[in-house]
Amino acid sequence: MPRSVLVIVNREHTDASYAVDTVTSLVEQHGKLHSVIDAADAEPLPDPDEIDLVVVLGGDGSLLGAARACLHLKRPLLGVNIGRVGFMAAFELDRLRERAASTFGDGPLELQTLPMLEADLHTHTGENPHFSALALNEFVITAGPPFRMISCTLSIDGHPGPAFAGDGLIVSTPMGSTAYNISAGGPIVAPGVDAMIICPIAAHSLSFRPIVVPRSCRVDLFMNRVNDGDGSGTTLVADGQVDHRVAKGDRVQIRGSKESVELVVDPDMSYWARLLGKMQWAAAPRERLR
Repeated sequence: MPRSVLVIVNREHTDASYAVDTVTSLVEQHGKLHSVIDAADAEPLPDPDEIDLVVVLGGDGSLLGAARACLHLKRPLLGVNIGRVGFMAAFELDRLRERAASTFGDGPLELQTLPMLEADLHTHTGENPHFSALALNEFVITAGPPFRMISCTLSIDGHPGPAFAGDGLIVSTPMGSTAYNISAGGPIVAPGVDAMIICPIAAHSLSFRPIVVPRSCRVDLFMNRVNDGDGSGTTLVADGQVDHRVAKGDRVQIRGSKESVELVVDPDMSYWARLLGKMQWAAAPRERLR
C-alpha cells in the first residue's frame, strides 16, 4: 500500500522551491501526499494515524528540529539535503529520484535507530528540574558573553570527577560526534556504539582529554563559575536550537533518554562512505599541480 507522506521544508534554503516541487511530484507519483508544512511555521502536525513517513527538506539542522517536533508521531524521518553538507540528511535529490518508487510506494525502508540524550537543569536548592530538553546530536554548556572562562565539576554515576575550566563542555551522542564534538577535538564514534562522548571546549589544562562513557551513565555537571552577561551568559544548548541560561550553583544532569528517532538511510551509502565523501575523513592534503 502506498505510503502517506508529510513533507516539512526549510524555505530559507536557496533550492527549497525546486526541491518541494520535485519531492511532492515524486510522492504523488508513487505514494500519497498528506501535506506540506513550512519548518518555520507553528502549524499543528497531523494525527500519527494519518501518515507513514516524514520527509524533511533542508540540512542537518532542519532534520534535528523536525526530529524533536515530530517525536510524538513515532514515524520514520527521511532527510533530503538541500543544505551544505547534509551528513544526517543522507539523501540527495538525484538519489531520491532513483529510489522514489520503493520509498514512497510499499518497498522496504532501511532504518537507523538513533537514541537521544536528555538533560535536566537543577538549581542548587531544587530537587525538581526547572528546565528539561532532549537532544539528538549534543548538549553544550557554552561560556557565553562576556566570554570569560567558566568552570564546573564533573561527576559520573555519582562518582566525583575532575574540575574543568575552559570555554565550555560538549556531551554528544555517537551521531553527534561528527558535529561540534569533532570540531572541538573529540573522537568520531560510530552510531551503533551505545555511548556518550564528553569533550571539553578549549580546556585550561593539557590533560583534560575527551572521554567516551556508556550511554547508561549519568553525567552531572556542577557549575562553579559562569558568565552573567547583559541578557545573556553561560547557556545550556540542545542541538544548537534550544537553550536555557545556567547560573552559578546549578547542576546539569545528562543521561541517555528512552526516546529515539528512526531515520531512513540510503542502503547504498554507508556511514563510512558518508564520512569519506561528505566529511572528507582522513583526506590527504592537496598536492600542487605540476
